[in-house]
Amino acid sequence: MNIKVLTLFPDMFTALDHSIVGRAQEDARIHLEYINFRDYSTNRHGRVDDSPYGGGAGMLLTPQPVFDAVAALPKANRRIIAMTPTGQRFDQTVAEEWARESELVFLCGHYEGFDQRIHDELVTDEVSLGDFVLTGGELAAMTMIDAVVRLLPDVLGKSASHEDDSFSTGLLEYPHYTRPADYNGLRVPDVLLSGNHAKIEQWRRQQALKRTLERRPDLLETADLSASDLKYLQSISGLSND
Repeated sequence: MNIKVLTLFPDMFTALDHSIVGRAQEDARIHLEYINFRDYSTNRHGRVDDSPYGGGAGMLLTPQPVFDAVAALPKANRRIIAMTPTGQRFDQTVAEEWARESELVFLCGHYEGFDQRIHDELVTDEVSLGDFVLTGGELAAMTMIDAVVRLLPDVLGKSASHEDDSFSTGLLEYPHYTRPADYNGLRVPDVLLSGNHAKIEQWRRQQALKRTLERRPDLLETADLSASDLKYLQSISGLSND
């Protein structure tokens, strides 16, 4: 996958040189490129922003540098994604959809955002990290890139490592435990030590259901639930969050 980021602050992305995304670059699973669209400004002072027509607070990123930066990219089938608090909320489903693409281009805004003509003529996806406002799109883009890259084939150590992640199944993920089995009197649930894989899978499913009911009950409205799932939820619906 080719990932290109148009940003005024390329140095912010050094965090992606580490961990899973860093290894994906080293293994040539992805190619990351950062483009400072200020380099494409025709303003003699390198300006990329101006005041909005009609008045109002703040400055807007002007069309010319962004249009020219995108025009300079090699021709390819790509998604051009604008980071904006007015966009669709990013979630695991979006990450899974993007992971099937061959090229993604992220546009990172600043100030009061982009001139609307950039959205209208260049952008295929307008996406928000959540219901809050950041000073720029870089942190949101880094988060989204990380979420997408870990879904690519052979990026994680095991091909199934992400399949039970929170939200991938429509539920929050079940709890995990590792050695030692007893740490200062805090014991791992006996079922996980039993070797009975059917019982372990049942326990994990029930724990995922319980955690989702307690923390994100809204997810249950769209989750794919079996008759046994519904029966279990009904049996614990009166439990407290203790």
